[in-house]
Amino acid sequence: MNIDLISLLPELMDSFLSHSILKRAQQKELLTIRAIALRPYGIGKHQQVDDYQYGGEAGMVLMCEPLAKCIEELKKEREYDEIIYLCPDGITYNQRLANTLSLKGNLLLICGHYKGIDERIREKYVTLEISIGDYVLSGGEIGAAVLIDSIGRLIPGVLNDETSALSDSFQDGLLAPPVYSRPEEWDGLHVPEILLSGNHKKIEEWNYDQAYHRTKDRRPDLLN
Repeated sequence: MNIDLISLLPELMDSFLSHSILKRAQQKELLTIRAIALRPYGIGKHQQVDDYQYGGEAGMVLMCEPLAKCIEELKKEREYDEIIYLCPDGITYNQRLANTLSLKGNLLLICGHYKGIDERIREKYVTLEISIGDYVLSGGEIGAAVLIDSIGRLIPGVLNDETSALSDSFQDGLLAPPVYSRPEEWDGLHVPEILLSGNHKKIEEWNYDQAYHRTKDRRPDLLN
């Protein structure tokens, strides 16, 4: 899979992309991630990429010309399955959408900044608009990081144990059950005996029961 992202501050992604699971995914060539700087596509000597918004409201807007030039240049290299804009008014991101996007080949993410991007770019180029929650961030890079991590870990071969992702919260519409590791007893608290029994059918039933009741107590909306 190839994921490109357009950013005013691509260096914000450097540390995130250089460690742990995403680092290994890139080393295995299962996932290619590029953070493309918008500034070189800016206008004039000062490479301007933003301007005041029409209507007199406060806040700067990323302009059409630099974004269009960057997008068109990238589209010459590959055909994108989705061009995604991270924004507060997009559809709310969830595991189901992560699963869908993980099956794509090429994604382009646009990271907004300040008050966002010119609406005409959304109309002409963007195929999918996504929000990671009902709050506002200073830029789309954090949202892009969320998408890249949640999508990347679903690509076969990225995780050492591919079945691990299948038991994550939300994969089956439920929160994950509680998990335990060694020692069996800590500070007077014990691992449930069923998990030590070796009876995989009973353990599976216990896990489902725990997941269901945890979801019912903490996120009943998911059961709908």
